[in-house]
Amino acid sequence: MLTAIVRFSLRHRAVVIALACIFFVYGLYALSHAGTEVFPEFAPPQVVIQTEAAGLSPEQVEVLVTLPVENAINGATAVDMIRSTSIQGLSAVTVTFQPGSDIYRARQAMTERLATLAGRLPQGVASPVMTPLTSSTATVLSMGLTSDTRTLMELRTLADWTIKPRLLAAPGVASVTVFGGDVKQIQIQVRPERLIHYGLSIEDVLSAAQRFTGVRGAGFIDLGGRRIVLKTEGQTVDVKSLANSALVLGNGSDVTLSISLGDVADVIEAPEPPIGAASIMGKGGVILIVMAQMGANTLEVTGAVEAALEELRPSLESQGVILRADLFRPANFILAGLRNIRSSLWLGALLVVVVLFLFLMNIRTALISCAAIPLSLLAAVVVLQRFGLNLNAMTIGGLAISVGLVVDDAIIDVENILRRLRENDASPSPKPASQVTLDASLEVRNAVVYATLAVALVFIPVLTLSGVAGRLFAPLGIAYILATLASLVVALTVTPALCLVLIGRPGIRRAESALVRLLKDLYRAILIRVERRHILVIVFVVALTFAAAYVLRSFRGEFLPELREDSFIVHMLAPPGTSLTEAQEIGRQATEAILALPYVRSVAQQLGRAQQGEDAWGTHYSEFVVGLKAGTEEQAERAQDEIRAALSNFSGTDFDVQTFLSERIEETVSGFTAAV
Repeated sequence: MLTAIVRFSLRHRAVVIALACIFFVYGLYALSHAGTEVFPEFAPPQVVIQTEAAGLSPEQVEVLVTLPVENAINGATAVDMIRSTSIQGLSAVTVTFQPGSDIYRARQAMTERLATLAGRLPQGVASPVMTPLTSSTATVLSMGLTSDTRTLMELRTLADWTIKPRLLAAPGVASVTVFGGDVKQIQIQVRPERLIHYGLSIEDVLSAAQRFTGVRGAGFIDLGGRRIVLKTEGQTVDVKSLANSALVLGNGSDVTLSISLGDVADVIEAPEPPIGAASIMGKGGVILIVMAQMGANTLEVTGAVEAALEELRPSLESQGVILRADLFRPANFILAGLRNIRSSLWLGALLVVVVLFLFLMNIRTALISCAAIPLSLLAAVVVLQRFGLNLNAMTIGGLAISVGLVVDDAIIDVENILRRLRENDASPSPKPASQVTLDASLEVRNAVVYATLAVALVFIPVLTLSGVAGRLFAPLGIAYILATLASLVVALTVTPALCLVLIGRPGIRRAESALVRLLKDLYRAILIRVERRHILVIVFVVALTFAAAYVLRSFRGEFLPELREDSFIVHMLAPPGTSLTEAQEIGRQATEAILALPYVRSVAQQLGRAQQGEDAWGTHYSEFVVGLKAGTEEQAERAQDEIRAALSNFSGTDFDVQTFLSERIEETVSGFTAAV
């Protein structure tokens, strides 16, 4: 079969080369449209169910809300694990399903189970809702709003009613979480002494408030052949109107006055009791975190979100609002990875050309061998795309480490064909160049095929890893294997055809280079000495092997290498029960300490939790997003150490500094955002 493939490629070399060129163009098109993300999806299928229970203590939330929710969903099909968190005013239940489960069917099953809770939860507790479906590393952008002229309430209103709806309309956005600011409310702050004076109760005030602010339908009236739809208007929508609303109307001689809500309560616009806060560069503000849909292209979603922000920027600036859209941008990590692999490919191709030219003294052979690099890698990208895999840190890494291997098969083939053509030139009865090329290619073909398959098989165990490790590293192995097998196909088809066209013609210089002759002489001398002292060589190799095995025991192990990112996530854990005000003050001091470091570009703090947010934390917990200035890898490592040192002076408060990817992986594994 291999002979038939090589013979066909040589006979129809023009067609093979043309198809290779067409595939190269298509590969570039596929690469430009390939999905990109930070990491492969490493979390198992899971659903997060949140239930708002305003006013309930953590113990009440656990007993009255969390347990009923757990009992309702327990035993559902394919459920692997249930873990829950109950804090003041919130129940969060995370349901993890067995690997390979259909997440959409799982969410449908959860919806059906949650429907059975209707009427079983305490009055005032909201219905359980599932958070939007996102991937493990779904954060695509974090931005902050600050202002010197606007209040926190105005900033929050702007974020909730102007910015958030526009961002949700961007393609690929799953949710927008808003931290900080003051949520605007019309509050009726009852004065008990006035209620007692008029002989009224809280229920009277509550009933009146519901009556004055409610919207009620009025139905319709049929008049002959026409139906007239009635609409009620007049519900109270502002503070003054609500305060003037009559609570008790005077009727009869005994009652001579009317009592309004304003007589028994202060009706004002005020912020709702906060469950979280935010600061940017130590100043109070609003933080918006944009999450992408599962499987979305991170770069495309980031571009769409940033385009929406640019549309809003002139309006925000005219209102005195400062928008910082660069607090956290995972797309920077992806772009850096793509730049690195692009640089590696160019450098690898250049080194291959230089080395081959020095050894073969023929630029044509170097170009033939280098053709295998883009063709093999683009073929791997195309197949990855067909498998539904995106380009990420792992698939890019698999392609990068295969660069040296994909050119291997082509080099072996080219060198042997060139050698046989050189020998054919010196033969008294030379054969046709096509026959020499065929024979030379087949001469090494079996060895090349076996070696390539052996190298590919080494990565097969990576594909069998289970759990988070398997979901992380399997795409790396797939990318490597695909690139390796693609290089074999290129060596079987394109390489012989190019050799016959470029170096098979008469008059092409095929002489052996002086460098190769020198190396052969040196190797011959070394080989003779090795044969004379082969026992000593074997003993040395065995001793070296045991020494390496002994040294291997001293190596430290870690799940992932340290990844260079341009931002850090700092977790701050104060004693439970710490108030929001106190946590903000500690956060302000920590921000000042971090900003004093020369490598830090920005610091943003999100404290507590947000409505329908990903995390369920109390007011004693904060996260800081620390952005770094552009610099070297050594500076990034030094910055991380100096951040830890700067925060070590805060007594009674624990800090943990991690990269974003490490934090997300550890939280997925353990449920906690810190090393366990």
